[in-house]
Amino acid sequence: MGRLVYTAIGSLDGFVADASGDFSWAAPDEEVHAHVNERDQQVVAELYGRRLFEVMGVWETYGADPADEDVTEVERAYGAVWRERAKTVFSTTLTSVPTQHTRLERSFDPAAVRAYVDATDGDVSLGGPTLAAHALRAGIVDAVEYYAHPVVIGAGTRWLPPDLRLGLDLVTEHRFGCGVVHLAYDVRRSPAP
Repeated sequence: MGRLVYTAIGSLDGFVADASGDFSWAAPDEEVHAHVNERDQQVVAELYGRRLFEVMGVWETYGADPADEDVTEVERAYGAVWRERAKTVFSTTLTSVPTQHTRLERSFDPAAVRAYVDATDGDVSLGGPTLAAHALRAGIVDAVEYYAHPVVIGAGTRWLPPDLRLGLDLVTEHRFGCGVVHLAYDVRRSPAP
């Protein structure tokens, strides 16, 4: 039986992009990226909202050419895994998806997503705050993980939706030399306090 895990990288004040849509301040350094790679070994499939999928689509080719010397080994390893992993994109506006091992869904059905996750043997990664908001509000998310960058940006795209109430149990935390902190929580199935 799988787990649905919402993971994001963002600011200390809970934004994944600033008011202009920029998220360059959240680019993981080598140490953080290596941690993401290690963590992702448990991931068997990924669910994306359209905007995050379009950002992540760079991995379809980035690092695929062994002659590209500008790509680090950590990036090359991530790209290789990303290209082979099953991906589902939820979008009402995309007409097709240009990446391999990717299917397009027009609507988000919480019961169907939960059945899909339950049929897997591993973690299903949930990416994108809009898609995650639907899953969180439907009560189908098993865990949330956040890579908090030591920056406050004040406004932008929030990691979590407003008016959401969840009980969480801290499972692990990891501090990186650059000041990023990874926090992993299990979602309590009982109502939040």
